[in-house]
Amino acid sequence: MNQALLDKIQSEQFRKDEAKFNVGDSVRVHTKVVEGEKERIQIFSGVVIGKRGRGLNETFAVRRISYGEGVERIFPLHSPRVDKVEVERHGSVRRAKLTYLRKRLGKGATLVKEKVAKVVAKAK
Repeated sequence: MNQALLDKIQSEQFRKDEAKFNVGDSVRVHTKVVEGEKERIQIFSGVVIGKRGRGLNETFAVRRISYGEGVERIFPLHSPRVDKVEVERHGSVRRAKLTYLRKRLGKGATLVKEKVAKVVAKAK
């Protein structure tokens, strides 16, 4: 297929509100859930442990601890089922995938260092 035609079709499917988050951030993902004829918003909050893909195929994985059990869920970034992504706090990590959080228990499974803005004090 013609690449220009593919780009035009894909550009219409992209998310209008750009979600600015990275791996290590604590996020709240608002998803649309259909139950019968009714539709409601369900919130899944946790730590982003990975991002992959590019363009329309971009996905991100969110992990949380629910009743002592680790739960991971993968969301397509540009899906119409994902209503919005709220960043609760920004994390400071040094790697692209946080799969090592799967082995941790308790608070260590959810803790990612919070990003601190550096303030440079002028010397007088």
